[in-house]
Amino acid sequence: MSRASIHLVRHGEVFNPDGVLYGRLPEFHLSDLGQEMARRVAGYFEAQKNDGANLVHLVASPLTRAQETAAPIAAALGLEITTDDRILEATNRFEGLSGVTSRLRNPKYWPLMYNPFKPSWGEPYAAQAERVMAAVNDARLRATERGGDRAEAVLVSHQLPIWVTRLAAEGRKLWHDPRNRECTLTSVTTLDFDGDTLIGVRYTEPSADLLPGAANIPGA
Repeated sequence: MSRASIHLVRHGEVFNPDGVLYGRLPEFHLSDLGQEMARRVAGYFEAQKNDGANLVHLVASPLTRAQETAAPIAAALGLEITTDDRILEATNRFEGLSGVTSRLRNPKYWPLMYNPFKPSWGEPYAAQAERVMAAVNDARLRATERGGDRAEAVLVSHQLPIWVTRLAAEGRKLWHDPRNRECTLTSVTTLDFDGDTLIGVRYTEPSADLLPGAANIPGA
């Protein structure tokens, strides 16, 4: 059976001076720092390719910030971007609001918080992991068709869907504290497969030195 690796990339920093939880809202573009992060992760994959990595397929969420992060990766690898709605950001009832943490003290929003394990304020964690893993498996098959054994694909997505997919892949509980997610801006979470079997999860941060001072709103 063919081996394959699927790299889940979180988008770069977004220009968001008002600290809005932007969710699926359109036209939130990368900041200047986010564009630098996108170039950095593109350089990371270009170096991997130059070292022999068989990178043959590129997919991105349709949201602007994911497409803008994918663009320099496409240029570096000579690949076209395939858009897949299944790797979109999660839905969230707090979408469009700023200062979400302080708003939770307002009784108006308490009915949204009745079940943090699902969560009750947005798309269930299990549904997110299911749809992203379906996209991962399709990308794995497409990459294998194009590149054969040890083919690799890159999927540019969003923090929460990537994180819950990793939790599911590692057999961990999907409920979590958003502050403890290991999924920084333009980080790479890699799922390694042998045929249909997931055999390992890896994680790296190509933009680690760019993270201090970057805006990083949990859930965005």
